[in-house]
Amino acid sequence: MNPMALRCSDKDNVAVLFEENVTAGTDVDVRDKRGNTMVIKINEAIPYGHKLALAAIAKGEDIIKYGESIGIATRDIAPGDYVHIHNMDSKRGRGDWKE
Repeated sequence: MNPMALRCSDKDNVAVLFEENVTAGTDVDVRDKRGNTMVIKINEAIPYGHKLALAAIAKGEDIIKYGESIGIATRDIAPGDYVHIHNMDSKRGRGDWKE
């Protein structure tokens, strides 16, 4: 059985991983709230509870989780990449980002 990740909203371009010690090249079953599953091969190790990209996200595009923008990509992100502070910035409370 593949490790599992959860896509919280149909709008999301990331999912949350619910498995320990997942390494590059691992297939992950990404489930949505209706029980549909898609498989994504991850490109790098991703810690439990962290985000993986479900689709290509270009530099400057919004990172969407829970159906809401949680930040902006600081570089191009490929499907299966680890999404965290090394490739995204928050837009909340900064004052230098216009919504």
